[in-house]
Formats: sequence, structure tokens, C-alpha cells
Amino acid sequence: MNKIVFSTNLLMGAVLSRFAISKLAGWEISINAFIEMAKPLGIDPTFFRVSTGILILVVVIGYISTAVFSLFKNNPDFKTIIPYKKWAIYANLLGLLTMVGALIAEFSLRVQPKWLLVYIALGVILFSGINIFILNKQKQ
Repeated sequence: MNKIVFSTNLLMGAVLSRFAISKLAGWEISINAFIEMAKPLGIDPTFFRVSTGILILVVVIGYISTAVFSLFKNNPDFKTIIPYKKWAIYANLLGLLTMVGALIAEFSLRVQPKWLLVYIALGVILFSGINIFILNKQKQ
């Protein structure tokens, strides 16, 4: 088990789960942010918020399941069910691309970017890139 891939996927899943919950539960801070960001696009802010929340939830599930699957990847029965390496690469690639989209939205749709969100997105991009690099180097 690669401890870096395990711990970074678990960390990213935990951090991003807060953002999925805030969007899907309709927290006031999330509602206000999406009203601001939907205005330049001319779309319904509720649809934008919920669809973004669902996308982030999918990313969270990908990250956390990758961490859990890494615990069982050496089990011979598990290998026939789920190809761990492909799953982990796809989950990290989805997270990376989602955070690139978040950065684009943050800088192009907001009046002033929220720097904490920018730093979190950059961290997820960095860790996902490192994980993809590590996974591509593995033989299995």
C-alpha cells in the first residue's frame, strides 16, 4: 500500500466533503456565492450550486473509495473486481480537472476571488498530480 496515495486521497476526500455538503444542503454562504457566480453566466444559481455539489460529491466518493480500495488492492479476490490503478488514476484526474474548473470559476465569475478556496483547489491539484505520477510509476 502506498501511504502517500492513501493519505492524500483520504485528506482530499475529507476536505472536499465539507464543500459538497454546503452546496447540497444549501448553506447560506454557498447560496450567496452561487448567486454571485451564476449572474455572469445567466443561469439559475440553484441549478449551478446543486450540480456543482453533485460533481464534488462524486469527486469525494472517488477519493475516499481510492483510499479504501488501496487497503485491499493486494487481495487476489479484489483485483478481479476492481482494477485499482485505473480507478485511482481516474478518481485523481477527475478531482484535478474539477479543481481546475473551480479555479477558472473563482477567477472569472467572482467579483473578488476567495483566496482560501484558491489555495485549497491548488492543494488538491498538486496532490492529485503527485498521486497520478506515483500511480503511473507503479508496476501493478
